[in-house]
Amino acid sequence: MYIKDIELHKFRNYSDIKVSFDDKINLFLGDNAQGKTNLLEGIYLNALGRSFRVSRDKELIKFGEDYCRIKSSFISSGDERMTEIVIRRDGKKGIKADGIRIVKASELLDRLFIIVFSPEDLKIVKEDPEKRRRFIDSELCQIRVGYLSDLNEYRRVLRQRNSYLKGENIDMDMLAVWDMQLAATGKRIIEKRKNFIEKIDIISRDIHDRISGGKEKLELKYEPCEFDPERTGEDIRKRTTMHGPHRDDFRISANGVDLRKFGSQGQQRTAALSLKLSEIKIIEEEKGEKPVLLLDDVLSELDNERQILLMNMLGENQMFITTTDLTDEVKENLPEGKIIFIREGNIIREDNISCKNDIHQNTT
Repeated sequence: MYIKDIELHKFRNYSDIKVSFDDKINLFLGDNAQGKTNLLEGIYLNALGRSFRVSRDKELIKFGEDYCRIKSSFISSGDERMTEIVIRRDGKKGIKADGIRIVKASELLDRLFIIVFSPEDLKIVKEDPEKRRRFIDSELCQIRVGYLSDLNEYRRVLRQRNSYLKGENIDMDMLAVWDMQLAATGKRIIEKRKNFIEKIDIISRDIHDRISGGKEKLELKYEPCEFDPERTGEDIRKRTTMHGPHRDDFRISANGVDLRKFGSQGQQRTAALSLKLSEIKIIEEEKGEKPVLLLDDVLSELDNERQILLMNMLGENQMFITTTDLTDEVKENLPEGKIIFIREGNIIREDNISCKNDIHQNTT
């Protein structure tokens, strides 16, 4: 599985470009705020129908324009496929998959598998539970049919219930209707999350063992928060839903030590990296495809040893890497590929990644 090319029209800081990609390594090189991450965002958008950076589609449209268009082609199971998305400032979105118009962005799922590595991912371990839930949900939406529907349904009912709880006169019969819906949908979500954590626990333990040189044993433990209609009284007093999978978490420990509370920054980053690498293995096992990897300025967050280890472990997947520079040691460990120089929303030059001296040349 790999992406062949992409066209961006009035997208972010790009006016009109088309760029072809290598089926392995694609290095986006340039100074900060030139459009490297925007190009990654366009790739992600055409795979999953949404951005990994913002929730409002209209933020993707170039300033002063009324719409944007993103079109890409990719190879999956030997077949060439195409996705095209048009976003208008009035909120309308048009999507075509292989030339056929589709109604929901969720219909893009199960076509092209994408995993994003960003500096924010290195905070999965130490920050609030919401980031860990997002990590679980992002993966399950790609590999479990129906999970996104359950998640959207749960969130819809939760919003309605919480809005009703803020009112003055609470009808218990009315509340019971939402309670039944939350309990049923929440149970399905928790079951899928439980199975996912159990699987990723095994995979990440092996990966972490390799990254840490056998010094640490990683362990994940799911901490579900089931919805309990018998605790409705507490919800009424606090005017919000206090229990349910929207408050789930999972514990991450190494050698029995809770890394959220007591892990060093290096331990936390290594654990987070192990979790992200586990996503790749799960998609390969579940879908029989190697996912496309987007590495957004992650290398600058890792020391040389972990950079090299990461490149070696990911070598068989197509990768898109944004960076302002690379160390000589890391460059020597990169396979053949393509360097794409970006400045002010333009592709100003393309070279082979084997031309190592070009990487240090000025991009002007």
